[in-house]
Amino acid sequence: MTALTRAARWLFGFGAGLSMAFVFLIIFVNSLRRYTMGRSVPWGEELPIYLTIYGVMFGLALAYLNDQHIRFTVVTDTLSGRVRHVLFMIADVVTIASGLALAYAGHVFALRRGSVDSSGLKSTADWLATSTGIDWLVWIGKVGPYQYAIAFGGALLAVAGALKLAERLTQRREF
Repeated sequence: MTALTRAARWLFGFGAGLSMAFVFLIIFVNSLRRYTMGRSVPWGEELPIYLTIYGVMFGLALAYLNDQHIRFTVVTDTLSGRVRHVLFMIADVVTIASGLALAYAGHVFALRRGSVDSSGLKSTADWLATSTGIDWLVWIGKVGPYQYAIAFGGALLAVAGALKLAERLTQRREF
């Protein structure tokens, strides 16, 4: 299980870092273009927002898996190690359920509103589809792929919760 957990930590960290690197790069290039050429790229304002959401979802799963998320410990610090361990396992089960519910809700939301045009990306997506002859590229200009960040994040959170629960179940009890 540790190899799977290590792989998940690497994937979550890589996804969060890559998302943030792309956000920085797009904003940097867009700023340079705006101040040197007088206009920015049409997708340079909206795409970083969507990439940030995906990056946050990767980071959320990584933080949970590393047990470095925000937690109020006023009560848990006063508990015995055994009770705290059981409480954290219950929290893992709740996290899995919450992640699955979030994934389902995000999926339903994206299905209902996913075909709406993304104002900043529509022209670029249409140009890509026309210039390449690949008609399905118009989906880049819809908000659906970006609304799926909620479903994606929920799934990542459920996976992180399941891995953390498995880790806690196999931990040697040192109470």
